[in-house]
Amino acid sequence: MSNLLSMITFVPLGGALALVLLLRGDDAATALNAKRLALFVTLFTFALSLGVLSGFDPSAPGFQFVEEGAWIAGLTYKMGVDGLSLPFVMLTTFFFPLTILASWQVEHRVKEYMVAFLVLESLIIGVFTSLDLVLFYLFFEGGLIPMFLIIGIWGGKERIYAAFKFFLYTLLGSLLMLVAMIYMYFDAQTTDITRLLAHQFDFGTIELMGWQIVGGAQTLMWLAFFASFAVKMPMWPVHTWLPDAHVQAPTAGSVILAAILLKMGGYGFLRFSLPMFPVASEIMQDFVFVLSVIAIIYTSLVALMQDDIKKLIAYSSVAHMGFVTMGIFAANQQGIDGAMFQMISHGFISGALFLCVGVIYDRMHTREIAAYGGLANRMPIYATVMMLFTMGNVGLPGTSGFVGEFLTMAGTFQVSTWAAFGAATGVILSAAYALWLYRRVVFGDLIKQSLQTISDMDRRETIVLAPLVFFTILLGVYPSLAIDLFSPAVESLLEGVRTAQSAADAIQLALK
Repeated sequence: MSNLLSMITFVPLGGALALVLLLRGDDAATALNAKRLALFVTLFTFALSLGVLSGFDPSAPGFQFVEEGAWIAGLTYKMGVDGLSLPFVMLTTFFFPLTILASWQVEHRVKEYMVAFLVLESLIIGVFTSLDLVLFYLFFEGGLIPMFLIIGIWGGKERIYAAFKFFLYTLLGSLLMLVAMIYMYFDAQTTDITRLLAHQFDFGTIELMGWQIVGGAQTLMWLAFFASFAVKMPMWPVHTWLPDAHVQAPTAGSVILAAILLKMGGYGFLRFSLPMFPVASEIMQDFVFVLSVIAIIYTSLVALMQDDIKKLIAYSSVAHMGFVTMGIFAANQQGIDGAMFQMISHGFISGALFLCVGVIYDRMHTREIAAYGGLANRMPIYATVMMLFTMGNVGLPGTSGFVGEFLTMAGTFQVSTWAAFGAATGVILSAAYALWLYRRVVFGDLIKQSLQTISDMDRRETIVLAPLVFFTILLGVYPSLAIDLFSPAVESLLEGVRTAQSAADAIQLALK
């Protein structure tokens, strides 16, 4: 089917439109129909994405399922996927049906809630399928709006503050990226990402306001893109919006933030920063390593001090994204393979942890660690599931969390021993805060009166978490299932980066 990617991208948007036009009123029947329709649309989108996966050839590193046509004002509508983008498309379409099921108990403005999530799904998929700069930017920035509404309308007590902080941080970072994109268009005379990947941007040293900029235009554009993607990841020190957003967002919003939205920053580094600005990426490598190691160690220490379960897991996400940026800019096969795997694994594990928090929050309406203890006595199934994801978060061998962390550190060790050592320290700290949390919440005596009648997971909650349990274990014991999908694309990416860097070194040598 020639327009399969467009269908996957816009079917959720069509579902949102159907919800708006077909369902009227705000009664219980309308709310239930809205949930059912949203679930059907997300499941149908996932089924379509399976069609792309089944027809995708991992051994061919180029873009596949390419669609191209004229767009508004002479701009190009172009879509396609490769081994770097398809895993995130699959992750997105996989998670949205689960988040709809996890939101089954939502009662406030249900139709609008489902519309916001369906629109968000379309915009996220569009980020990973776009092969045009303008199209990418529209999808990338458009995703801010439904998430802003999800946090601001259905969030906690401080939802307005958290929503505006999330919106302003990510928007301001992306404005610099927009300036860089305009320069790229005038320099390369195209917004086609496939052609931009083959274009050599200037890397000669330039003087700007008395400063000597090594790497020239490449370095300036790299910094502009970095400002946007670093906020999105988020990297230290522009990470402070994430804990607030996670704490205030509804459970489903936290799941999408952790499982998918954070990965847009890592994808951006792989799609733009590394292949389009290879000289600047090499120049800025140590800078990224410093920020990554600080993120891994500092936010792990901060997580140890938290008394809110969601906030602890949010800081854990910042630390785990430090491994991703470190692996990406190690710029070798193991490092980038590890970064890709870590993003996929973190999607399953972190998304599942937020779902686990939602299970007990729905019963007790508090996220305070001190409010719990001894849940294993009343919730044995929950305790078992929570243990698995905690071990995955720590990076226990046999879970998917181990593979990503090991590969990123192995790749980093080849280029920087101190960065790999710092990251290994963070692994120890992650075990400390994760096991401390599990001990406080699940183990111990059941002494709190409010917990005496708490019930174990019901069938709906089990259905939501069961696929995440399956993939956390499957990818832990059979990692090549994912690695074989993106490894050829990573190899092709690195070949292009090395060729560009070698050409740059030859030119600089000739000028001397």
